[in-house]
Amino acid sequence: MTLTTTLKASLAMACVVAFAGCTDLKPIQAQIDDLKSQVTKLQSDTAKASSDAAAASAAAASAQSAASGAQSTANQALSTSQSNSTAIEAINEKIDRMFKKSVSK
Repeated sequence: MTLTTTLKASLAMACVVAFAGCTDLKPIQAQIDDLKSQVTKLQSDTAKASSDAAAASAAAASAQSAASGAQSTANQALSTSQSNSTAIEAINEKIDRMFKKSVSK
């Protein structure tokens, strides 16, 4: 009988230890829940950062397009300016020749 009693006591003790171990899971569960909320927040932050990066990339592409347009306009203005400068030089030459003809007569 002592063996049976000892076995029963050991089994009861093992149950008590097992149930005591279960009560220790509550703080761990709280930590797990906290980690889950942190992961959810980080996923949200990552999605927002990704969205912001995509918006910044689109804005950069738009700025690049505007800069290319401005460069094209500047190139056209330079071409027009050079053309006008050549025309002005030709007109000045004609005027100089006219004055030289009138003075030589």
